[in-house]
This record gives sequence, C-alpha cells and structure tokens, in this order.
Amino acid sequence: MDAKRGGRPTPMSDWKTTLKLVEYLDADGAIDDKGLNKLTESVAEARGLATQLGCDELKPFATSAVRSATNGQEVLDHVEKETGVRLEILSGEDEARLTFLAVRRWYGWSAGRITNLDIGGGSLEMSTGMDEEPDVAYSLDLGAGRLTHNWFDTDPPERKKINLLRDFIDAELAEAARGIRAHGPARLAVGTSKTFRTLARLTGAAPSAEGPFVTRQLTAPGLRQLIAFISRMTAADRAELEGVSQNRSHQIVAGALVAEASMRALGIEVLEICPWALREGVILRRLEQGVDGPIVANDQKESEKA
Repeated sequence: MDAKRGGRPTPMSDWKTTLKLVEYLDADGAIDDKGLNKLTESVAEARGLATQLGCDELKPFATSAVRSATNGQEVLDHVEKETGVRLEILSGEDEARLTFLAVRRWYGWSAGRITNLDIGGGSLEMSTGMDEEPDVAYSLDLGAGRLTHNWFDTDPPERKKINLLRDFIDAELAEAARGIRAHGPARLAVGTSKTFRTLARLTGAAPSAEGPFVTRQLTAPGLRQLIAFISRMTAADRAELEGVSQNRSHQIVAGALVAEASMRALGIEVLEICPWALREGVILRRLEQGVDGPIVANDQKESEKA
C-alpha cells in the first residue's frame, strides 16, 4: 500500500491466500501441525513478495484464530524462526477499534454516530461511537468459519442445526448488544469485511468491478430472504452464485446467520457496506504514530485503560 500522512491509503498490489486457521484447531484448541505449516508458508511467501515489490515496511499481524489458539505463542515463535517475521497478535477489542477508525475516516464526521459490524472467519467485531475511537468495542467468537466448523457437519446444513445455531448466536450477542444500544441509535450502521460484501452482492448490491465509491447496502428483509434460499443449497451450488467465491461458499450460511442476528439485536434495518476495514485501520494508525512501532502503541493502551 502506498500511504502517507494526511493522504488516502492506496493499494499498490493485492495478494491473498486462504488459510481458514480455525479449521485447524484441535480438540484442545491448539493450531495443529498442518495449520502451522500452512501459516508459515504463507508468511514466508508474503515476505518474499514484499521484498520483490520493494515494500519499505511490513506490518504483520494475526487475529482471531491465533489469538484464541492455546498454543498461540508457540505458533508465533515458530513462524518467526522459519521466516524472520514476528506476527503481532491483535486483541479482539483492538481489531474492532482499528476497523472502526477506518470506517470513520471513510465516512467522515458528518456521519455522526456510527455503529460498525465486522464478520471475520474467527470472530465478530462490534463497535459504536461519535469519534475516531469508539465508545465501546466488542469481539465475540462468532466468525463465519469458526461457527461453520463447530456447528455444521452436513452439506447443506440441517434445519435443526441452523435453528440451534440461531439460538446460540442470540445468546452470545445479548450482552454486547446491550452495551451498544446503551449509547443510543446510530445515524449510520455499517458492515465491513468480505462476508458483508458478499451478502450485499447476493441481495442485489453492485459488483466490486464498479469500484469502491458506489453505495452498497444490505437490508434486513433482503438478508432474511437470502438465508431461506442459500441455507437449502450445497456449498458447491452456492459457489455458482455471482459474488460467492469457492473458498467462502461453505461458510456463507453461518456468516449470514450472524449478520441477521446482529442486525436484529441492534434494531438495524439497513447496513451500508464500507470498502475499508481492518487493513486500512492498521495503516491509518501506523501513519498517526509517525514512527515504526507496534500496531497499537503502549501509551494508547494505557490511556484506554485510564
């Protein structure tokens, strides 16, 4: 990414590899050898590409799967030993705060109070606020990949399992939803990350080819209709739908259930889809610091505690 203080971060190259690390957590909650090797190979490839592309600085970080793994520190040590790259684990709250920062910068002060939802593979982040720092930020283990791995063992998922998962999500959301609602209604409700973009596309939003400045929305009625449709399809059939990648087709039902439950818990009827998310938040925070340092500075953490 080409980025400078006061400027808009501009992606210069985009490379992705699908890890699905939550699917490599064993019965004890540790990332197994296969997952560890896959992560190590990906970090090594990313470092090689960064060198090839002439990147001046890397900001390597890990989120939910490594954060929740019982052998997380061993994973970090192994990756560093094999690749020379030390991953920084973001806390769930920091992940939510950095994503919120990106959303605020995208929409600006005129948006007023923003409530943001972000569904990843391992976790759901929720935040609300009037400023660049949210008033409250939550992270819950309700990621699309994690729930699919833990709850669905048939393709398509059984109706009974879907109903049980719905009840589970509602219960897990209750406390965080109360915390968000306590700060009052948002002037703008926002969804970030690939899951929300995919759901919006499946309900009629513009394709990514039309660029980041096109307004895209996800409505509660449209989402409910979509769930009724895709929950009866196999992953292979869902992969044939426009906007659904092969890598995400198996977990989009769980992602949709989390999205629907979150919107319902917060009384949100329409979500606007923001093209910026955690990646941009990390870059923006880095630019604010003006020096090479951790993604979340120690002095910031202390002030947040205070």
